[in-house]
Amino acid sequence: MEALRDTVPGTLEAQQPYEYERPLLVEPDWQRLPGWRGITPQQWRDAQWQRAHCVKNPRQLRAVMGPLLQDRFYEDLEDDRRRFATMSMLLTPQMLNTMAPHAPAEPVAFTETFLADPVRRYMLPVASDRDPEWPSHPYAERDSLHESEMWVVEGLTHRYPTKVLAELVSTCPQYCGHCTRMDLVGGSTPQVDKLKLTLMPADRQDQIIDYLKRTPGVRDVVVSGGDVANVPWPRLESFLMRLLDLESVRDIRLATKALAGLPQHWLQRQVIEGLERVARTAARRSVNLAVHTHVNHVQSVTPLVAEAARTALDVGVRDIRNQGVLMRGVNTTPKALLDLSMALQGEANILPYYFYMCDMIPNAEHWRVAVWEAQDLQHRIMGYLPGYATPRIVCDVPYVGKRWVHQLADYDRELGVSHWTKNYRTGIELDDPDALTRRYPFYDPISTLGESGRRWWRENGHRKEG
Repeated sequence: MEALRDTVPGTLEAQQPYEYERPLLVEPDWQRLPGWRGITPQQWRDAQWQRAHCVKNPRQLRAVMGPLLQDRFYEDLEDDRRRFATMSMLLTPQMLNTMAPHAPAEPVAFTETFLADPVRRYMLPVASDRDPEWPSHPYAERDSLHESEMWVVEGLTHRYPTKVLAELVSTCPQYCGHCTRMDLVGGSTPQVDKLKLTLMPADRQDQIIDYLKRTPGVRDVVVSGGDVANVPWPRLESFLMRLLDLESVRDIRLATKALAGLPQHWLQRQVIEGLERVARTAARRSVNLAVHTHVNHVQSVTPLVAEAARTALDVGVRDIRNQGVLMRGVNTTPKALLDLSMALQGEANILPYYFYMCDMIPNAEHWRVAVWEAQDLQHRIMGYLPGYATPRIVCDVPYVGKRWVHQLADYDRELGVSHWTKNYRTGIELDDPDALTRRYPFYDPISTLGESGRRWWRENGHRKEG
């Protein structure tokens, strides 16, 4: 090796764009926060304690943070809740504990560190985060992917030919500021009067199962919400067993951010034993059972998260996969994406599967990145992880679906308008002769454009295409 260095001076000493260093997973010390100083490890591991001590409003946040957070943070938070927030405030202790884990215990420094923290930026947004000129894109929509438009029965979106999304519940253990289902999920905010599921849960599940019985072309069911962790386990297990009775269903995916935000739920004995029963049944019937979670920053990958993932795999779940969201200020650098992917794949047995471009929902422009930025990120993370564990960056295009970020048909960089095509009809386009030849638009954040593009949108942003 030394001889090689002599032969090619500087070759091996040159720094790689990304230097891998194996991470050590650590559960942040919750007792650093004044409100949790007396909380024992046994309490922390208890799912019911976690749920009972969720932070739902600024008063409860003050009780946890004590004098560490200055009043200016709460003023910023209240301003956001009054003018911008599309999701109600709900933070599990587990999730809150991963914010600013190493912040100095001095109010000015702690507040600055907390404001800059990547997990805080998307879980607990404040008004000063938002884009000052374009907090929303002119074409932003509450149901930006038109999922409810494609409901075949309440809560069942049939968007892809062979796949459906079953929304069993409209709540989660915690609420993310960028939620793509902000139209339905969680409590109403001053900006958003949420839609409601109207059927009783049992009736909704009956209608979903009946549709799948009548539609044998569906082979893949994503069971989601909200979050399946908010479905009482006996009800969820019963629904999964009914799915497994359908010969046409070959893939079942359980969507739960709670694996990261409330791993304690997935470590409860009732849940572990029930998941094992479901996994064994799936294996006997050669059905692929997977869990899809949602982690956006390496700070959220803790020993409890890794334990929950390993436990699910140990009882027979085939795969644990992560579907993150690209968000500026959170994970839109190669280092942030690779650090997260390395921790997921190498330490928690969670496959880094997708990173979505943030959807075009209201008040999300400060998070969103341009298509060209996503393409650049995809290029820069290649080659560091095994191919099967290298996350794909995708754009979920309205009326189209997921597309790799390089699959666009054309791209006007000046105005930030890309167009995309597709190779299948959604359920609402079965009689549309132009569905497979139409070009569907997607829009970059206006703040990423040059001056001519920004000027065009200032002058024309009130107009709709076509």
